Amino acid sequence: MRMLLKAALGAGLIAMASACGGSGDDTAGDNVAEAGDMKADAMEDMADNMSNGTAAEMVEDNASMVREAGEAREEAIDNADVVTNGN
Repeated sequence: MRMLLKAALGAGLIAMASACGGSGDDTAGDNVAEAGDMKADAMEDMADNMSNGTAAEMVEDNASMVREAGEAREEAIDNADVVTNGN
């Protein structure tokens, strides 16, 4: 479970780094949130295919945390007024 969370957070950071050519902090924030949503969706799909209900619930809980972390990073980027177009 911790490995999945670390992977999700890493994916968010990679998305944030790759967003640095966008036209503003809204684009960068949206990209980070989108990456978090995609990772959370994949985790939820994985949980749906698990036969152990307790483990599936834990994965779904982690997916929620990943989604919330992506949204928090998006808000932080937007609030920081990050300039990503080189100006």
